[in-house]
Amino acid sequence: MKHDPFTQLSLTNARRAAFLQLAEHTPGIDREAYDAFGRDWREPIIGLGPRDAQLCIFGRDPGRTEVEHALPFVGKGGQLVRAALHRLRHGAEAAVPDFAASVAAGREVFWLNTVPYKPVGNRAWSMAVKRRFQPLMAELLLGAWQGRDGERTVIALGREAFFWFGIAQPAEVGAALDAFWAQGDARHRRTLRIGYRAGDATHAITLAPLPHPSPANAVWFARFAALMDERLKALSNS
Repeated sequence: MKHDPFTQLSLTNARRAAFLQLAEHTPGIDREAYDAFGRDWREPIIGLGPRDAQLCIFGRDPGRTEVEHALPFVGKGGQLVRAALHRLRHGAEAAVPDFAASVAAGREVFWLNTVPYKPVGNRAWSMAVKRRFQPLMAELLLGAWQGRDGERTVIALGREAFFWFGIAQPAEVGAALDAFWAQGDARHRRTLRIGYRAGDATHAITLAPLPHPSPANAVWFARFAALMDERLKALSNS
């Protein structure tokens, strides 16, 4: 299939080389899944998007469907996210988008994951692996994406994505994340503004967490579409 240029943008040669090198020394990448689709397991699956995108969708890691198409957020969970973006653009009564339409629905969004490789068994990556890739992912988050009107707003999908924003951060950021997450269901309707530290600079980021949209997440999967619609509506009106 032809990849959507707004969804899968090219990394610079230096950034791509950095990811390839890290992958070489990262056990747990599901090489069999990549081989099944003729994909190089060293190549990161990173969405990126417009530099001035209003929103960043930040997830955990790619799954098997993402490996098949070399595109982020196109599996069952990702399609729920993309369908909500489609409804936001075309109206609540819009038909369920097909694959091409769902990819097109994400053109105006910036896409990232904590780690851009599929893990064996779809288990969450260890903290050690997330820390290994954190500098590169943070560089993309802050260097390739500037947000809109000086605001960076991130919809973080699930606990792993939300708490990634505490890695290599001052203790007060971690404490703020802990306190916010402890609010229970209310966290899916509220936002948290943090000062994200990168080098000598601090960047304001507004986090808007939602549950992970995986079908295996029985507690939240049935409710995800409504929560995503509510989030997008609130953020587009803010």
